[in-house]
Amino acid sequence: MSRDKIIDIFCTVDDLCKEFDGEIAQHRLCCASKGSRNRKSALSDSEIITILIAFHIGHFTNFKHFYLQHICVHYKDCFPGLLSYNRFVELEKKVAVPLVLFLKMHCMGKCTGTSFVDYTHIHVCHNRRIHNHKVFKNVAERGPCPLGWSFGFKLHLVINDKGEILSFYLTKGNVDDRDIKVLSKMTENVFGKLFGDKGYVSKLLSDLLWGNGIQMAAKPKKNMKGVNIAQKDRILLRKRALMECANDELKNICKLQAHKTQVCQQLPHEYHGYFSRLPLLSKKNFS
Repeated sequence: MSRDKIIDIFCTVDDLCKEFDGEIAQHRLCCASKGSRNRKSALSDSEIITILIAFHIGHFTNFKHFYLQHICVHYKDCFPGLLSYNRFVELEKKVAVPLVLFLKMHCMGKCTGTSFVDYTHIHVCHNRRIHNHKVFKNVAERGPCPLGWSFGFKLHLVINDKGEILSFYLTKGNVDDRDIKVLSKMTENVFGKLFGDKGYVSKLLSDLLWGNGIQMAAKPKKNMKGVNIAQKDRILLRKRALMECANDELKNICKLQAHKTQVCQQLPHEYHGYFSRLPLLSKKNFS
């Protein structure tokens, strides 16, 4: 990534952070009896967000290597207040809200009249380690997934026919795909037709979206006989594979799912020996 690109990202992020900090300062609650510490970090919020965005835009797969061997070596003059890696990881949670606002305001695509909706599971840990997991304790939930049960969150996405993300919503793992609140928020700026899989078949949801100017088209289930779907809608329903490409890029290229849960670990136990005997699909490579 060129320095001009990093400077351009930093200027856009810095303008948003200044406006965000001004709004927060106006609504902040003050305590007269006790003083509050407001010590500034050597690395500003804008610089932290810029580094995080640069990592996802680049082709790095390990953030620690990216920070220590790339940012601290080649871009030290752009970020004069660089911190240690451990301290940077501690400060990441501080910029979570401004980062999401930046994504919502500057990184979303435009609706073209043909949109697709789906979700993907973000696994927090393996199912055997649920009771010992402490990071997302009382936050993540267990819910069904195509490979059984998973413990974590659900990332709901709406994309257009070009693969651009129009809206996203992060929920717990046990939230229903047809949740009215989630889909109402996600489709505020969507119009035209919205295509989904069998999990989005709901008359109540279709009527609600129809009142908002959106026609919901979902693939019918096997027990639904006599459902007539236009030939054009049938062809567009096959294009839902574009959503799987977007989910795969977010989880495997952008490293949205940070832990090392492997696909073979989610399969039934009798398949584990089969994958271990294959030279190219061993547990080490099949991830």
